[in-house]
Amino acid sequence: MAERSERKRSNARVGLALGALVLGMVGLSFAAVPLYDLFCRVTGFGGTTQIADGASEEVLDRTVTVRFDASVQPDLKWSFRPAQTSVDLKVGETKLAFYEAVNTGDEPIVGTATFNVTPDKAGIYFDKIDCFCFTEQVLQPGQRVDMPVSFYIDPEMDQDVKMDGVTTITLSYTFYKAQDQSGAKAARNQAALREPGAGARGATDIKG
Repeated sequence: MAERSERKRSNARVGLALGALVLGMVGLSFAAVPLYDLFCRVTGFGGTTQIADGASEEVLDRTVTVRFDASVQPDLKWSFRPAQTSVDLKVGETKLAFYEAVNTGDEPIVGTATFNVTPDKAGIYFDKIDCFCFTEQVLQPGQRVDMPVSFYIDPEMDQDVKMDGVTTITLSYTFYKAQDQSGAKAARNQAALREPGAGARGATDIKG
């Protein structure tokens, strides 16, 4: 009897251990994406840019050219391009650039942008103060918007010998159709309410 009881306790411990292992693996799978994103933002891995709270306190004499690139995934019916080809700025100097987006489709749509810089090693020194890429964007059919990005090159780049030969950095964005299109539905409903006679139609529907 004692042996059977001990075997049950042993089996229970094994079961609990296996259960904890499964839960741990599930937890890691859910955490993998945000952890990877955090890793990229902290290290600049893959040309991931940084987020700054404000402008740099130091401006150097060293000048860098920032070029702008844009692309759109095929399932997103948008036109998207940089408003300027490039800008020259001193390291530490804040610049404001614009991209232009147009919804060429016939319905509201939510887009989300991914971004990086090349060469990849410049990512950790490319600081954005504000950017359209921080949030999803909703465009009505035919709507055109200017999307700003405010940025500077961290003066610490000048202390990195690996960056000595870097004179040009390319900032690239790719717009995708967002998986969550609830914002587009809300925009469509708001547009319908603004149509002439919408209130009257609504009143008639309620009355009927």
